[in-house]
Amino acid sequence: MNRHGVTSAGLALIRRDLLLAYRRRNEVLQPLIFLLVVVSLFPLGVGPSPQVLAGIAAGVIWIAALLANVLSLDALFRTDYEDGSLEQLVISGHPLAVIALAKVLVHWLVAGLPLVLIAPLLALWMNLPEAGLPVLIKSLALGTPILSLVGGVGAALTISARHGGQMLSLLVFPLYVPLLIIATGAVGSAIDGLPFQGQLGLIAAGLVLALTLAPLGMAAALKLSLE
Repeated sequence: MNRHGVTSAGLALIRRDLLLAYRRRNEVLQPLIFLLVVVSLFPLGVGPSPQVLAGIAAGVIWIAALLANVLSLDALFRTDYEDGSLEQLVISGHPLAVIALAKVLVHWLVAGLPLVLIAPLLALWMNLPEAGLPVLIKSLALGTPILSLVGGVGAALTISARHGGQMLSLLVFPLYVPLLIIATGAVGSAIDGLPFQGQLGLIAAGLVLALTLAPLGMAAALKLSLE
């Protein structure tokens, strides 16, 4: 199949999934609402002290982003798997890696990008120092696609499991920990006036690696799950 045909198929799938997400917007909003609730509860639990909130702000926002991401991952391939659409996509002749990458892109647009856009409001609520805000936004912009890509591999592996949601959480959370440590470390370095470009560079390198390997991993996992 030529490159034009592959691109057209990918764009058509993106349009289809975005339309479906719009029709199920109540479900799509759940991770975002969950994120807002989690971040809002922390000041009530640890107290309104500005110093305490400033110290934990980056970690709280990132942890909430991880949880919100996992909350929406199980539906990444499951709906198409249950209604038979996924099998039709597999036998359509289009590269399965391209199909998987298109679905992950829609997942990030729906579940990841809103987290990046709402980050300034969350940072203000958590009293994050001004010096850390640009780095927090950059780390989320680079890191949330990694969450979707790595989580997509886990979603593909557990798509046929009876309790896939629980298995998915156990599978992906350990893989998210290094990103969490590096991202919060970058924000902390920026707040302390220390160099943070190295941590952001590591996240960018992780994104490139995930973009390269995750679609292939998802394609292999989907084939395995459909057998």
